[in-house]
Amino acid sequence: MSTLPVPEVPPQFQTFLAFDFGARRTGVAVGNRMLRTATPQPTIRAEGNDARLAEAQARVTEWQPDALVVGVPFHPDGASHDNTARARKFARQLRSRCGKPVYEVDERYSTTEALASGARDADAASACVILEQFMRSLP
Repeated sequence: MSTLPVPEVPPQFQTFLAFDFGARRTGVAVGNRMLRTATPQPTIRAEGNDARLAEAQARVTEWQPDALVVGVPFHPDGASHDNTARARKFARQLRSRCGKPVYEVDERYSTTEALASGARDADAASACVILEQFMRSLP
């Protein structure tokens, strides 16, 4: 996770925007600390780094969250792979473009959990799983 502090907003009112990074589709969810639940948002369907970042930045502008959360994939044994580096790069670029704290969350099995729950949009549902996992880790 990032070492950046969460902004000075009363904790119960903090809003977060989460991304389940993907090369073709990036799931999006929004949630707040008080309820500790996430709501799926329309999935970003943009190929290419610039297009994906522009869409993500538009969501940040729309929702004005206090911080961002990005799911980072790993192999089941915890080892990194190509998408691990891509998701981390996406997180760094979001931090730079949006000026918001960005937290990385291990997103292993988030898609499996989303599909098991019967989600129609597995990407957005995975972003919800990632965000709820992050919010459960908050004090």
